[in-house]
Amino acid sequence: MRKWIVFGALGLAGFAAWLGLRGYTSAATADPAFFEEAIAAFEQADRIAPPEPGGIVFVGSSSIRFWTGLDPDMAPLRVLNRGFGGAQFSHLLHNVHRVVTLYAPRAVVTYAGDNDLAEGTGKSAERVFGDYQRFVAEIRERVPGARFYFLTIKPSVQRWARWREMSRANAMIEAWSAGDPRLNYLDVATPLLGEDGEPRADLFMADGLHLNAEGYAAWAQVVQPRLLADLGPGD
Repeated sequence: MRKWIVFGALGLAGFAAWLGLRGYTSAATADPAFFEEAIAAFEQADRIAPPEPGGIVFVGSSSIRFWTGLDPDMAPLRVLNRGFGGAQFSHLLHNVHRVVTLYAPRAVVTYAGDNDLAEGTGKSAERVFGDYQRFVAEIRERVPGARFYFLTIKPSVQRWARWREMSRANAMIEAWSAGDPRLNYLDVATPLLGEDGEPRADLFMADGLHLNAEGYAAWAQVVQPRLLADLGPGD
């Protein structure tokens, strides 16, 4: 009897967390300035220690923000982490000049689209593809020489039901990137899948959405060698 009570409590807690996430995602979807506090915090940090221009900016949602080992994982490359909240492409577009072009980067590594295609946003793969095109165009207008690296939207335990739509967005961006030598598509999705073709739970945190240290190590094995080969270690 006690076991069923414990399982029931855990189920209710998980359901409550899911409802909270849906509410958070819906609020963020409706407001491109939703993460203003996080952007202001970046600006405050820059005033204290201004980053040098010409580095590699990693920008996107919490999958970038939680990559706490990004600097050592990308060494000897000079990188800047500008991941924030549960960002969608609308938030990246709204803040593009404050979190990307300000730094005159030689390369921009982007992870977004995951939250755009979460349940309840009403967005489609086509919307994500179009928003990424606009994002690239906005940056190119001010930093014409920048290279772009799109990290594929990841398959996750929590959002596995949305994987088909996410895969469609990935495929559109891959096809578009193939036509431009400065657009690069990095498959960080496949390393997260097991032999059964489903997400490996051991690479995710308990929420089934965010990567753990092993998950980020899998990403680093894809990203760092490619950046180093393309860009070299210097500026």
